[in-house]
Amino acid sequence: MSIGFWQILVVLLIIVLIFGTSRMKSMGSDLGKALKGFKKEIKEEDDPNRDS
Repeated sequence: MSIGFWQILVVLLIIVLIFGTSRMKSMGSDLGKALKGFKKEIKEEDDPNRDS
């Protein structure tokens, strides 16, 4: 048994009802900033010319 389109749609609708669209936008923005910072740190760690 797999998760279908309608089940995903219902879960997303419940999340929107609980958190509201404005809070979801801020959570998405915060998540994006966190991922950007994480990628930056990984890239700097892989750089062999970086002074430590």
